[in-house]
Amino acid sequence: MHRFPLEPDRTAMMKMGRLVLDRVVDRTENLAARPASSPLSPQTETGLVQSFLALPPAQGGELKDLLARLDEAADCALETAGPGHLAYIPGSGLYSAALAEFYNRAVNRYGGLASVAPALAALEESVIRWMAREVCGLPVGSGGLLTSGGSMATLCATVAARHNRLGEDLADGTVYTTAFAHHSVAKAARLAGIRAAHIRTVPHTPDLRMDPRAAAAMIRADRAAGLRPFLLVATAGTTDTGTIDPLPQLADLARREDVWFHIDAAYGGFFRLTSRGDERLAGFEEADSITLDPHKTLFMPFGTGALVVRDLAALHAAHDGTGSYLQDMQAAGSVPDSSRLGPELTHEIRGLRVWLPLHLHGVDAFREALDEKLDLAAHVHDTLSGVTQLELPQRPDLSTVIFRVRPADGSQAAAELADEASRRLLERINGHRRVVLSSTVVDGRYTLRVCVVSHRTHHDRITEALKIITAEARNIPTA
Repeated sequence: MHRFPLEPDRTAMMKMGRLVLDRVVDRTENLAARPASSPLSPQTETGLVQSFLALPPAQGGELKDLLARLDEAADCALETAGPGHLAYIPGSGLYSAALAEFYNRAVNRYGGLASVAPALAALEESVIRWMAREVCGLPVGSGGLLTSGGSMATLCATVAARHNRLGEDLADGTVYTTAFAHHSVAKAARLAGIRAAHIRTVPHTPDLRMDPRAAAAMIRADRAAGLRPFLLVATAGTTDTGTIDPLPQLADLARREDVWFHIDAAYGGFFRLTSRGDERLAGFEEADSITLDPHKTLFMPFGTGALVVRDLAALHAAHDGTGSYLQDMQAAGSVPDSSRLGPELTHEIRGLRVWLPLHLHGVDAFREALDEKLDLAAHVHDTLSGVTQLELPQRPDLSTVIFRVRPADGSQAAAELADEASRRLLERINGHRRVVLSSTVVDGRYTLRVCVVSHRTHHDRITEALKIITAEARNIPTA
């Protein structure tokens, strides 16, 4: 006999729901006290991984016991939801978005065709229009779709650009980006059928931004050689350093050279809600397409990405398709079918996890939280700039601060010694387990990153992080 029926009654549903809710609330309440890295030993983690590789049993178990196992699995991870996660680009996950997703998954409405759930499709469309027009400044007629993340959004944009500018002849198409572009840009180009040899890396300026003059020269040289430049990809907040490419100049270049202009704003885009971000991110209005990640700077759950485009018809033309088995599905008027704007036919109503928090908290709450992150990043930069043992190559454009150990002199040997010292410094900082930082390589130098994005990261945790960093840095011998 099954321990739980597939269709539990009301009493059972309430009991099951309470067990889950209590655990979620307990974990959320204790996030500030939890270590920023896994609290488990390597041996425990190895054993736990092996235990979860087991196949499901024929007979069911107790929900309470299974939830306890899930808690162990959740502990076997970086605490990405907590205030101490300052590595990579954190995705903290709003509680209100989790509630929206619980409701959404239980109701289980189909999201690929608008006519199946027209009001919920309209809800999703309202989220897209807000992103396209209010956040990014694109004109009426713009739109897009919600995706599983920035990588899928970038793939859809690349396919749209390819279809719009190259048609069916892809052989000579060329793409232009920089060394600091997210790796999904080159990956999307390859998946879209562009030869790896035709994905150009445009040189960057000393402040780590795409050089418009170099990009123009590369495009002209390729065209003179018989190639077909069709896509220029700028970044509004690089993953490595948070740097913003010169968007207005690159938009002008794209127009002059008649290439599709895409902005990867997966990290930086929603900072346009703030006055500082709006000023620093000027140029969005000229883009043909923009990648956004609500699971970054709107604090939504992982798996929430977005693509917005200037001309929705171009996105539709590249992705449209249907089958005779869908002939009973009628178009839903002003709400487009998302399945005809991207590669997926079946997916959930993704917009609910964004719509509910926006309507529950209001846009101003997100604007204030993002302003706080800009303030905290500036505070990190200013504080670490006063530590003799460290060098900070640049001020943050957004909420990522980069630093590394200062070399004793300008020699290559000194730089290599400083890089090794930076590696050890990162290990010691993360060894405190109150914060987690990550690293990257900037112009050949090993570089540490502090990325302040989580809605749960406030001045108290940044103060603690700075005490740890400065104490460990001051233990580094000076030349």
